[in-house]
Amino acid sequence: MTSAERARVLVLQVVSVLALLGIWEGAARAGWVDPLFVPAPSAVVGAFGRIGPSALAGLADTLAKTAVAYVLSVVLGVSLGVAVGSVRVLREVSGPFVVAAYGMPKILVLPWIVLILGFGTAPAILYGTIHGLFPILVLVMGGVRDVDRTLVTVARAFGASSWQLYWKVLLPAIVPTVLAGMRLGIVFCLLGVLIVEMFAGVRGMGFVMGSLANGFQAPELFAATALVSASSIAIVLALDSLNNRLSRWR
Repeated sequence: MTSAERARVLVLQVVSVLALLGIWEGAARAGWVDPLFVPAPSAVVGAFGRIGPSALAGLADTLAKTAVAYVLSVVLGVSLGVAVGSVRVLREVSGPFVVAAYGMPKILVLPWIVLILGFGTAPAILYGTIHGLFPILVLVMGGVRDVDRTLVTVARAFGASSWQLYWKVLLPAIVPTVLAGMRLGIVFCLLGVLIVEMFAGVRGMGFVMGSLANGFQAPELFAATALVSASSIAIVLALDSLNNRLSRWR
């Protein structure tokens, strides 16, 4: 895509967002929506000033816990995915259990986590790790399983060691799969941390949003939601940029 095409796409995206906000503002001012539940964008912008310090402090706390959970989920998911996916016996034995655990609603284990670890940071990190682990694990397992066996056969024919086989053949082949899992994983980790903060936390952005919702502070709640959404989008775009850089390594 040329620079002119990128600029055209960016302009269309900005115009689309501004048009949507304009329609939203007009509908709110015309009384077509209840401001108690759907405030106007101008009211949401004003709410940023009222919740700014507490929201930013809560967001920083949430992102710190998400970062720890994300690192754990990526390390565990990629390493276990490569190990299980590359060993046929492990894949056949544990694969169905992994898929079953992935399909199980993770909210079912939250009461047990809170019962064992109590309230605070530890349950948020653990639950966020569990939330982000399984998408990465399942994708990496599938990516390793689907690697072209011809590449492996040729590498072995040229005398490649097991370490060279993993580093030169397997890992470059699964880079797109790993990056796709990482993009999913960060969203799931953030979701898991927010859930714990809302229902079993004493601080963090989820706790702030839960307090605003219980107080029927719709503009402030929309502002906090926009802040979390913007942070999540920025992180995903950063991972997309990382994907583009690592594609050259492949």
